[in-house]
Amino acid sequence: MAGERIRPSQDCLVFGPLENEIMEVLWKASGPMTVRDVLGKLNTVRAAPLAYTTVMTVMSRLSEKGAADRTKAGRGYAYSPVVTDEAAMAVREVIRDFGVSAVNHFLDEILSAPDLRERFEKLMREGPGN
Repeated sequence: MAGERIRPSQDCLVFGPLENEIMEVLWKASGPMTVRDVLGKLNTVRAAPLAYTTVMTVMSRLSEKGAADRTKAGRGYAYSPVVTDEAAMAVREVIRDFGVSAVNHFLDEILSAPDLRERFEKLMREGPGN
């Protein structure tokens, strides 16, 4: 399961369509990327190219949401992902919005389902990367 990207159903997306495209580019990158770098990657597979300002605005919003880290790079910024996938972002948002109550509900769900409990216990023994 390590490295497996989880795809939620369309009705529970954390990211909008363009945010998700940008995050996919950032997740595949070997290091931080500028807006121009991301724009270049996105426009190579699009019939109608995106505007620089559109990508810049969306990347800035991703930084504000806590999905991407933004560092100064020359006159602009370079971005790198803070979360590993959309599921990680969803968990961050739920915990941020609901705190300990959300964690308690996660645990209730895990403890009430034998298969989840087994997976959780394995994660606790071996760590999330295994």
